[in-house]
Parts: sequence; structure tokens; C-alpha cells
Amino acid sequence: MNTKFLISILLLILISGNSYAQDTQVPDSLTRHLQEVIVTGNQPATKLVGSTLVTNIPGTNLADLGTALDVLAQLPMIKVTDNTVNVIGKNNIEIYIDGRPMRDGQELQQILSSNVKKVELLMAPGPAYESSTGAVLKIATRRNFIQGLSVTNRFMLQRRRKWSIMDYLNLSYRIGVWEFFADGTINHNNSFAKGSTTNTLIFNGKETIVGSSQNNSYPTTAGVIRGVFNYSGGQQSFGAYYRYNPERGDFSNSGSEWLDFNPPVRDKIDKHTRAHSHLVSLYYENLLAGKFLLHLDGDFRSARENNSVSTTYPESANPAVNSTDKRSSTLWAGKLYLNFPLWNGTFTAGTQDSYTRTSLVYRMLNADVSEYIPSSLTDARQTSASLFASWSRIFGKFSLSAGARYEYVDYDFNVDGKRDSDVSRHDHTLTPDISLGYSFYDFAQVSLSYRLSTVKPPYSQLTGSLSYTGMHQIEGGNPALHDERLHDVQLFGTWKNFMLQADFIRSLDTYAFVKQLYPADNLQLIMHPVNIDVAALSLYLVWSRPVRRWTPNITVGMYRQWLTLGDNRYDKPLFTYYFDNTFSLPRGWLVTANVSSSSQGDMHTNRFAASWFKMDASVGKTFLNKSLTVKLTATDIFNTANNDWTMRTYGVFVDKRMSMDRRGLTLDIIYNFQPRKSRYKGSAASAAEMKRL
Repeated sequence: MNTKFLISILLLILISGNSYAQDTQVPDSLTRHLQEVIVTGNQPATKLVGSTLVTNIPGTNLADLGTALDVLAQLPMIKVTDNTVNVIGKNNIEIYIDGRPMRDGQELQQILSSNVKKVELLMAPGPAYESSTGAVLKIATRRNFIQGLSVTNRFMLQRRRKWSIMDYLNLSYRIGVWEFFADGTINHNNSFAKGSTTNTLIFNGKETIVGSSQNNSYPTTAGVIRGVFNYSGGQQSFGAYYRYNPERGDFSNSGSEWLDFNPPVRDKIDKHTRAHSHLVSLYYENLLAGKFLLHLDGDFRSARENNSVSTTYPESANPAVNSTDKRSSTLWAGKLYLNFPLWNGTFTAGTQDSYTRTSLVYRMLNADVSEYIPSSLTDARQTSASLFASWSRIFGKFSLSAGARYEYVDYDFNVDGKRDSDVSRHDHTLTPDISLGYSFYDFAQVSLSYRLSTVKPPYSQLTGSLSYTGMHQIEGGNPALHDERLHDVQLFGTWKNFMLQADFIRSLDTYAFVKQLYPADNLQLIMHPVNIDVAALSLYLVWSRPVRRWTPNITVGMYRQWLTLGDNRYDKPLFTYYFDNTFSLPRGWLVTANVSSSSQGDMHTNRFAASWFKMDASVGKTFLNKSLTVKLTATDIFNTANNDWTMRTYGVFVDKRMSMDRRGLTLDIIYNFQPRKSRYKGSAASAAEMKRL
């Protein structure tokens, strides 16, 4: 009934607005001022420039898809799942919008596809970015010179296993060289997932089974309030950005636990989260003597999160297990660089520095459980200072980029007020970066790059506290985790309608999750991260060629790793394919149909199950001279998405079966009056530290 209701609403809107289907788009000010030629209806073309994939959006069928997130979902090497952007074969990606970092995942849903000008995907980021960055996605929006007020509103209604709703309102005002904008988002998301976990091991000389079932509900309500001002006059510009983000979540699980073949014991887990964060960013930019570009960024971030967890056993005599934790973090960061021409190329040099403090106060309120999961207070402070420099130049058909980054890190870790000298450390690292490209013809390019990176684990994995997840199961972090040293050799090439990416990575001291016995008076299993060394090869081939009103995009790939942990090898290759389709139909209709599949294979210590023929599709149309966009999206149409995996570590075999909550319908209605982009030019002073927090 709910699905039919949504479809009926969509049909009524489309029928009522059909009279606007023949309207032509008014050229925007970019066309008028810069004499840019835009031919409506062209198919998007992606070109390799050095090691960067560049796609221009205006005038293509992607310009009317809805939001920037919809555009990214149809581009080569980029995949979008549940509003999360991934680059195929890459980890730790950074996303920049008009030169500044994406502050939260909803920003891409707030940018209209008609305002996206260009998308650049840097497959081999230089030393100006954090050494942990695997790829950089740069989104440039179209400049609008119209003075006055702009208004954009987006309403989204989603039905999966439960209802979710979101509304976004943006007000922007430009006068002369000043621009001000404010926006707000309210998002109520509710998801439901169900599954089971079975652990098999030898305990006290006999095979033992520890199992649990889950029926998880995740209702969360989050808000975002933002304000920005920018000044851009002559050769200099400056601005400021503020964001406040409150969040409230009420997780609940109704499941059961069992040991061997004993009758299951029902359990109920309730977790209440109250969190908020503040972010302030400042930037200043000046072009000196017409060629020296000076850029300064500064960030301050403060976040607080309170959680209370209660596990009860309503049909047994087992006592309730209650715990609380309070997390807080503070970040100060600055980045300064100078860019100028040198030796017929471009030279960039700068410094990036940050101070981070995180703390966790964990309280276990059950006396018996506190014997093996004690209360604790952990505090981590990190001071980081780095210098970077890079130089790039084009020599005829050759392009060269080379640079290096030096970083000093002072990491101080305290437990219950005492410094842990085994974990605290001082590090000095030097990471080189080089990329060489060659252009055979306009339709054939190739690039080869090498990069040495230092990847720091997220702070959530560095905590020493443990969490109760069942009568025989514990989860925790590992404060002794080392920083990863990653060697990456990448070959990237294009020939006509084909693209090839080949990556060989050697990771030293990366981390993977393991499950093993935990020393306690009774049977306890702990899931936590440990350092491992792994080598991996990934190959991806992409083909895309417009066929009249149809743009297919096919990606086939393979990931194969070499990892041995104890007596176990994890080297089963994982094969994937993606088949994305965009149809530009008469009267302004746009249809997408994306299909993907993956085989069974190993990634780190997990062996993921096959997931066959996952399909998403959408149909959309613009009205009122393209001021109104209506779109209906169906996700996981055949209900084939899953999160099934197994893991065999330290004598414990884990079999996880989880039914994902992706099948459903989403209705998007976007209205914009003189839509304009944010022209805040600041970038992240320390994007990697924010991600770790």
C-alpha cells in the first residue's frame, strides 16, 4: 500500500506539470559572461589529464538528474551506495567542493546537478594532501553572477522497512563582492536490519558454539545549521564558515543468545545517543604580483557524544548490564601554502599543522561484568607538524609531477591519568610522491605513479576500553595499533572508450579485525583490530560509449590479496562488475538503471559472500523551466544486497549473516529560485584528522 501511495503521488505531479515539458532553459550567467558554448543533451565525456579524470557536466544529460550525488553515481570509477561515495579500488578518499572540503555527507545532496560544472578525480594525489589520502574528488559548481536572493528547498521521503524523511532549505544573498548564505537540514532516518552471528571454536577440548541473533532498529534524528560569508574583490578573498550539528539516536535490538545447543536466551539492547558538534573555518587568499598565490586555512572543531547502553534478559534471571560512555574531541588545525610558476612548471610549498585531543570516559555499571570489562578513562593528544612541496610540468606529450612530505607527530596516550609509555611515541616520516604521464593522442593517455604514505588509524580504534555485546562476546579497540606504511604503484590509462586502472599496494602494519579468546573466568570472545602486513593487486577495466539517448558505463574488476595470519591464508580473489545506464528520453525525462554484482572473495580477514544482480533505478523530470525537479528512485529492487561474511582467526570461525535495509522507494522534490552555489574558498586545514575523529 505504501509503495502504491508514493507512485500515485509521483504520477499526479508529473501529469500536472506536463505542460512545462517543452520549456527551454535560460542560459546562465556563466554562458553570457564567459561565452561558454553549451549544447543541451550532449553525453558526458571523461578525459584523462595526467593522472586526473575530468568530466564536464553542463549541457549533458547528467545536468538534470537532481543532485550532485546523482551525477557522481553515473561517472566512471565512482560508486554511490546509500549516499556514501566510493572510488573503485581506493580507500580514504577526500571530497572537495569549490576548493573546500566536504564537511558532512549531506552536502552532495544539497548541490543541484544543474549547478555542477566539473568533476575531477585525482587518482594519484600529491604531497599537498594528507599522506593517507587514496584519491581526491573535486567538484566545481557553476558561477552565477546574478545579484540578490536565491532560495533552494529539497524534500525527500523514503520508504524501506521503515519511513525516513528529510528537508533542506538554503537562503543565499549576494551584493557586490559580498556573499552570505545560511541553510538548515532536518533529517529523520529509520532503518531496520536483521541477521545472526555464529562463532565456532575449540574450548576446554571440545567444539563450542556461541551464537546470537539480531533485529536492529536505528532511528536517528539529526540537524545541521550552517552560515557562511565570503568576500571576493580584486586579487584577494576571505571568508568564514560555521556549522552546528546536533544528533539524537535510539538504537534497539531484540534478539537472542545461545551457547552450544542450549535453548536461546532472549535479550534486549537499548542504546541512547545524544551528540553535537561545532565547526568553525576561516580562509584568506591573495594573488601577489599577479603570480604568487598565497592561501591560508584555519579550522576549529569541538564534538561531544554521550551514550547509555542497557542489555536486559527479560525471560531469564540474568541481571541487566548497563554502561555509559562520554566521548569528547577538540581539533585545532592550520594550513598555509604558496603556489607560483617555476621552471616552466608550477611549484607549491607549504605547511600543515594540527593539535588534536580526544577523551573517553567509560563506566561499566554491572559489578560482575566489571571484573573483565572495567571502567576506564582514556585520553589521547596528538601534535602534528608537516612540510610539503611539489612541482609539476608538461613537456610536450609528457607530464611530470614530483614532491615529498615531511611530518613530525607527537602522540601522547593516557589511561586513568597515567601516561602509557608503550603506546605514546614520537614519529618522523618522509613520504615521496611521483607521477609520470604520456599522451599518445587526444584519445589515448597513460600515467604511472608511485606513492609512499603513512596512514593513521581512526581514534575510535585506538581506544583501550571494551564494550559488552553479549554474555560471551566483547568488542574493543587497540591503543597499541601502529601507523600503516603503504607503498602504492598505480598504472592508469585511457584508449578511446576504455579506461584501465591497475594498482599494486604493499601495506605494512595496516589493521584488520580478528576474533579470539579473551582471558576471563568464563568463556569470552573479543573482536578487536590488530596490525597485519598485506599485499594486494587490483585491476579494473571501464568501457563507456554514448549510443544516441543511452549512455552505458561498464566496469569489470578483480581484487586479489596476499595475506597470511597464523595458519590461515586469505587470498581468494574477489570479482566485481558494475553496469550503469543513463537514458535521456523525449520531453525531458531521465531514467537511470544501475546493476552490480560481486563474487565471493577475501578482503583482509573477511571472506565476503557473493552478492548477485543488485539493481537500482530512477525516473525523473524537470518542470517550471527546470526550477522544479521530481524524481522517484527504487533501490535494491530484487532484494539481493547483503552483508554476509565469514572470518577465521586464532582458532575462532565466525559466520555472519545480515539482511541489509536497502530495498525501497525514495521520492525527491527539489525547487530552486535563482539557484546559486556557495563560493566559500577555504579548504580543510586537516581533513584526515577530522575523518579520524
